[in-house]
Amino acid sequence: MDLFERDEAADFGANAPLAARMRPRTLEEFAGQAHILGEGKLLRRAIVSDRVCSVILWGPPGSGKTTLAEVIAGATHRHFDRMSAVTANVEALRKAIGAAAHRLRHGGTKTIIFIDEIHRFNKAQQDVLLPHIEAGTVALIGATTHNPCFYVNAPLLSRSILFELRPLGREEIGAILRRALADRDRGLGGMRVTADPDALAHIAGKCEGDARRALNALEVAALTTPPGRDGTVRVTLAAAEDSVQSKAVVYDRDGDGHYDTISAFIKSMRGTDPDAALYWMAKMLHAGEDPRFIARRILICAAEDVGNADPQALAVATAAMQALEFVGMPEARIPLAQAAVYVACAPKSNAAYAGIEKALEEVRSRPTMEVPAHLRGTGYAGAARLGRGKGYRYPHDDDGAQDYTPSPVRFYEPKGIGFEKVILERLARAGGRRGDGQSGAGG
Repeated sequence: MDLFERDEAADFGANAPLAARMRPRTLEEFAGQAHILGEGKLLRRAIVSDRVCSVILWGPPGSGKTTLAEVIAGATHRHFDRMSAVTANVEALRKAIGAAAHRLRHGGTKTIIFIDEIHRFNKAQQDVLLPHIEAGTVALIGATTHNPCFYVNAPLLSRSILFELRPLGREEIGAILRRALADRDRGLGGMRVTADPDALAHIAGKCEGDARRALNALEVAALTTPPGRDGTVRVTLAAAEDSVQSKAVVYDRDGDGHYDTISAFIKSMRGTDPDAALYWMAKMLHAGEDPRFIARRILICAAEDVGNADPQALAVATAAMQALEFVGMPEARIPLAQAAVYVACAPKSNAAYAGIEKALEEVRSRPTMEVPAHLRGTGYAGAARLGRGKGYRYPHDDDGAQDYTPSPVRFYEPKGIGFEKVILERLARAGGRRGDGQSGAGG
């Protein structure tokens, strides 16, 4: 029996969770994802025409990845096998592929293999699929909450079409909840349950675009609320608040949630938006991010993006890192916030960062320069006979300009922002940084 030829009573019985019972069965019931399932969109056309090729469905929890696979299962005339990468192994995969090959040879029936949590398959397991997808023995539908560019092998990814599912909007979650309240066969319609509009709005807002979590919350509220005198269960705002007490922040410590949020945090500080910087920091702290990681990024931003426009920014960032180690969390959130706000509000110059990058490129791409004789060390016997230090002018006794590198390239270009105005004035009073006073790329 096909894995998708399910027992309806088992799926939609009284003991099944509401989220399982209300799982959409057709494209018409599917909520959201209009960017890939709207009229005329590629995936919708492929499903309707039963021309689904190998695809990877990527999106956050509750966005409809598994549901979409089941919709495809219901629409296709192909055999549909489902497995989870959490429990499946290479042996199970080879067995499914062998059965697919036999099915194709003896009956002409094609097979789609759906692999949930495909990012959990290692390279060897993913490689098993490659020749069979290439030969057309099977088509793959993989579902993952992790960025497949990091977790799915490049050869497998190149043989699949990637579709990114987005978190559902509040209106879409609200429509799903109202449908569950009205559905007498699979939903709560047979229980005489009503819900206040503000209760539904609260659930939709707190569930972060996760339809499964929203339906679970509605079910908990309905089942734990005593009926009124007329036998009707009324889900109020208070009941909804109790059913969704803790807001779940979508944030993974080793995936997109981690990297995208820290990227937004850094860009907010760089872009002089302290409010945004505090928000992204709060999200990371609430989700359990290592505060040392946040402190390091503040320190790097202070040096890279503020630089000498306000040298005090690096001191503040370093002090915040030290305070974190000294006082620990949760109190350390305060000096971390102080440092993030200071760095965000400070004048910005990446001249020092750009300078070292330019100097490194000079070292990598051009012939290595010898240290000029007048700059070489003289702290050993015989140095004078070798001409070491000859012609060097001690700046405290001689304010004349001298060359400190044979290169005419100017690496550090102060922008004249904040404290760099003072630096420019100092350089101007010194008569230039090199005897020839040249700037720009060269030699």
